[in-house]
Amino acid sequence: MFILYAIPIGVLGGFLAGGRLEHLAAVRFRLAPVAMIALVIQLALFSALADGLPTELVRGTYVLSTALVIVVVLANIRLTGVPLIVLGAACNLAAVMANGGAMPASPAALDALGLGVGGHTSSIAVAHPALEPLTDVFAMPDWMPLANIFSVGDILIGLGVALAIAAAMRGTSRA
Repeated sequence: MFILYAIPIGVLGGFLAGGRLEHLAAVRFRLAPVAMIALVIQLALFSALADGLPTELVRGTYVLSTALVIVVVLANIRLTGVPLIVLGAACNLAAVMANGGAMPASPAALDALGLGVGGHTSSIAVAHPALEPLTDVFAMPDWMPLANIFSVGDILIGLGVALAIAAAMRGTSRA
């Protein structure tokens, strides 16, 4: 949910920089259908649709769908902000792959929000995971809507998304 905040921040930044919302329509985003497929896969994996599927299948499919996202963002690397998104997605994928196909969540970050792990989530609670600095170690303030835990990769992705939106609104995103 952390990354969702990047969208209104990017739009606000775009307006403050003198941009126009209609400039977003001029951005040519390559492989958009592949991005949508990856999103649908992840939505299905972390919903009741995946109930009863073997853990190994869910985790393997999650890694594959995340790799698809990286392919899409690499295809769009020319756009302002996208290199940060690539770096963030790579950080997240590295953490997921190093920990068996699931993103480790810091027990302290989970406790800060009163969250648990289980159900329909990509997270696992691990006290000392591999690549710990890249895992979900931060917690949003609990007063925020949709407060959740997040990683360094999520921060980079959020910054990249906000920058990409603001640049596109100004018409300065590389075409």
